Amino acid sequence: MTALSPGPDHGLTPDAASTASGKSRTPASVLHDLLDGNDRFVQGRALRPNQDRQHWSSLTQGQAPKAVVLACSDSRVPVELLFDQGFGDVFVIRTAGEIVDMSVLASLEFAVEGLGVSLVVVLGHESCGAVKAASEAMSQGGVSETFQRVLVEKVAPSVMVARAQGHFTTDDYEKQHVRSIVDHIVGRSPEIITKLDDGTIGVVGLRYLLKNGEVEVVTARGSAIQGEGQ
Repeated sequence: MTALSPGPDHGLTPDAASTASGKSRTPASVLHDLLDGNDRFVQGRALRPNQDRQHWSSLTQGQAPKAVVLACSDSRVPVELLFDQGFGDVFVIRTAGEIVDMSVLASLEFAVEGLGVSLVVVLGHESCGAVKAASEAMSQGGVSETFQRVLVEKVAPSVMVARAQGHFTTDDYEKQHVRSIVDHIVGRSPEIITKLDDGTIGVVGLRYLLKNGEVEVVTARGSAIQGEGQ
């Protein structure tokens, strides 16, 4: 796990987990809360907070998630489960290869401006099919003539950057793709830049490891969480 994750004996009870997710809303504390949840998930001690009928019924009055997560659509990456979160805790956007278009940017800005999230998360993962397809297309030539070519076109620049830096493994490509998506989001959204500058939000890139369920920190942006990435 990352340095941010607590040891196995984190001492959280269901009530404490609820408090952490509902009241502690600084970017750093939200990141810790997500990584705490992942630690519980990995250790088989998930609390499954905010999943009772009373809680999810109360959400008819509105939502106040603490984080927005842009994740890959891969069925092996269930965002709420791997972070041990419940109803209303995270605002999730999913696209194949966690690629970004205008609708994704609009959804991210809605979460930041309209819902007041404290943390923007880009969640890549191990064995990403979109990254593999882009890598193979660049190495072997040939791109699908279907709409799936868009995935290759969106991911290929990340593979190119990794190779230019002397990195040639699938892990390298996946991590670089997470960094590239974070850079793209920060570079394209004035609203997110403003909130990063004043410390209101943080932006973090994470990667989920299918082999053991752990989430690793790849990169972090913003003064509130700066220095937590690799």
